Amino acid sequence: MGTILECKGLTKTFGQVTALDEVTFEIEAGRIVGLLGPNGSGKTTLIKLANELLVPTAGEILIDGMVPGPETKKIISYLPDRVYFDERMKVQDCAAMFADFYEDFDLAKATDMLGSLGVQLDALFKTLSKGTKEKVQLAFVMSRAAKLYLLDEPIGGVDPAARDFILNTILRNYNEEGTVLISTHLISDIEKILDDVIFLAGGRVVRVQSVDELREQEGKSVDECFREVFRC
Repeated sequence: MGTILECKGLTKTFGQVTALDEVTFEIEAGRIVGLLGPNGSGKTTLIKLANELLVPTAGEILIDGMVPGPETKKIISYLPDRVYFDERMKVQDCAAMFADFYEDFDLAKATDMLGSLGVQLDALFKTLSKGTKEKVQLAFVMSRAAKLYLLDEPIGGVDPAARDFILNTILRNYNEEGTVLISTHLISDIEKILDDVIFLAGGRVVRVQSVDELREQEGKSVDECFREVFRC
């Protein structure tokens, strides 16, 4: 299916701090990939570079063969690590905003997911709990028929029961011809859905491998390998 995301010597510095240091890897289309590393390892920086929210200091990042820009935004569905909707908006207004912005947004799918959450469309966003806000935002992101889903810490701030809901939502609703990149440090919860892993530490790539190969070579789970690499 080809390569959907490629980094070549990708480097990003903030003053004297190097967030990413000559990162090089490729992600094949049609895979679910874990971008795994402790806090501060460069995961969010990489995802922001893919979304053109930052620009590289050196090297390059390509999305479906293109430098991040207006064309790549059309094929990326991005879940940031924080809620960004205006608290004064109604849920249905947020859905309408997504529908206006993205041609591939499926309003019926989003409405169905909101119904499964028990969220009323006319509810004000500020009346929802933090966990429900995050689920609503995920529902909108997963209601796009995107080529690449970039999910930054989708299970980071929720309880274990909510994590299962979120993972099931991802699996049931992403475009199966697309690719999912999930950033997290909570490996045990997420490894069951991953095809491949990328380990990041201190802004450098430590390991890029399929989950099946890793388990076969090491005789351990992804979580166990992660803990050994990062001494968790």
